[in-house]
Formats: sequence, structure tokens, C-alpha cells
Amino acid sequence: MFDIGWSEMLVLAVVTILVVGPRDLPRMLRTVGQAVGKVRRMAGEFQRQFNDALKEAELDDIKKGIDSARNAIPTNPVKAGLKSLASAGDDVKSAIEKPAAVAAATAASAASQDAGMAVAGVSEPEQDKAAGTAADAGKPGEAQNA
Repeated sequence: MFDIGWSEMLVLAVVTILVVGPRDLPRMLRTVGQAVGKVRRMAGEFQRQFNDALKEAELDDIKKGIDSARNAIPTNPVKAGLKSLASAGDDVKSAIEKPAAVAAATAASAASQDAGMAVAGVSEPEQDKAAGTAADAGKPGEAQNA
């Protein structure tokens, strides 16, 4: 950091002992150590606060980026597209159901017409035959032989 070698440190130690004296040297070294500790703590706290501010700034930038991306995505055209698809599906469904309902109504009317014609269209020999079998059913001997 200061680029001080061993020989320079030795010269500083000798000068300090001569200037301060051996009796006050431990107290001075303790004071210097405490001061260095305070400086290191302050530097660490400053670095921590700086990193926190940097993280907050980065988070704000990230949040702004996310918000801009969210606003860039058009949600209304998607909803409109879904509505148009739903209406197209309803149109297809109604197109399928209408012919089925018409076919069912046609089949029902045709069946009722066929039933009416069947009742009205029975010929007289068939009616006589039907009446004869009913009369024969009343006779015990003949019904068993037939």
C-alpha cells in the first residue's frame, strides 16, 4: 500500500523510539492501533453504505426495466384477440347447432306425417284380417288349432 520495505520500517521504529522514548512508546502504539482500528471501521462502514446504495440503485434500474417491459407488452390486443376467437367459436357452435335443430324438427315432422299416413293408409283387407284374428281369438277351439 505505502510500498515500505523492512529496512525502512526498521528506520521508522528506531526514530520513533528516539523521539517518543521507551517509556511512552507502548501508550503511543496503543493509541495508534486504536486510531488505525477506527479508520478501518469507518472505511468498512463507508464501503458497506456505498455497496448498499449501489445495490439500491441497481435494483431501481432493474425495477424500471421490468416496469418498462411490462408496459411495452400490449395486453389489450391480446384480450381483443381472445374475444374475437370466442365470438368465432360461438359462431361455429351456432352454425353446428342450427342445422342439427332443423334436421331434428324435419325428422319429427316427417315421423308425425308417416304415422298419420300409416293410420289413415291401412287398407280394408288388412282391417278385415285384423278384425278376423281378433274374432278368432274369442273362439277357444279354433284359436288353438290355428
